[in-house]
Amino acid sequence: MSKHSIAIIDDHLLFAQSLKSLIDTFDDFKVTHQANNGKTFIEQLDKSSNLPEIALMDMNMPFMDGAETTYWLQKNYPSIKVLALSMDDNENSILKMIRNGAKGYLLKDIHPDILIEALKSVLKEGFYHTKRVSDTLVSSLHTNTKKKSSTTLLDRELEFLKLASTEMTYKEIANVMNLSPKTIDGYREQLFKKLDVKNRIGLVIYALKNGIA
Repeated sequence: MSKHSIAIIDDHLLFAQSLKSLIDTFDDFKVTHQANNGKTFIEQLDKSSNLPEIALMDMNMPFMDGAETTYWLQKNYPSIKVLALSMDDNENSILKMIRNGAKGYLLKDIHPDILIEALKSVLKEGFYHTKRVSDTLVSSLHTNTKKKSSTTLLDRELEFLKLASTEMTYKEIANVMNLSPKTIDGYREQLFKKLDVKNRIGLVIYALKNGIA
């Protein structure tokens, strides 16, 4: 069985090499791309016939940092799921990476078992958030509580929000609601704007905080 492909984008050569050696010991994963900054990684992608499924992205790098690279990938290679892997535990850094499209934010001192769990979760669920990241997102959402508490949701929007808070895919939600995937995409984008969130985890946290899920 073929292994899932991983890219490592990190300017700390020793750490990156050690991380590659670790990941290559995992049963289901292998490192296929390695770069020391976002610019170099993008150049590799333009010449590569196979894209990595997950990119482990450092936050602070020269030429093109993690946040800028993640945003570019979200626009140009959305199939590549970015997991931030950084020493920076700053809330602003976490929010910046998540808002730019990262599917999770890990610290470099995590246990290898957590890394495996995160990689598998991103492939299966589409995201992986530690308690630290979830708390940061809740804190961010809390700053807009007054605005959101006055937001009126339509019945179908509420129904979609409840279903989006489960493990169902958007396609499965469309089937349950007897709507087309395109219409479901419309509900999703509409709620992103109404609730001022950037991704599905933001919808879930809002639903939990307001007793909807």
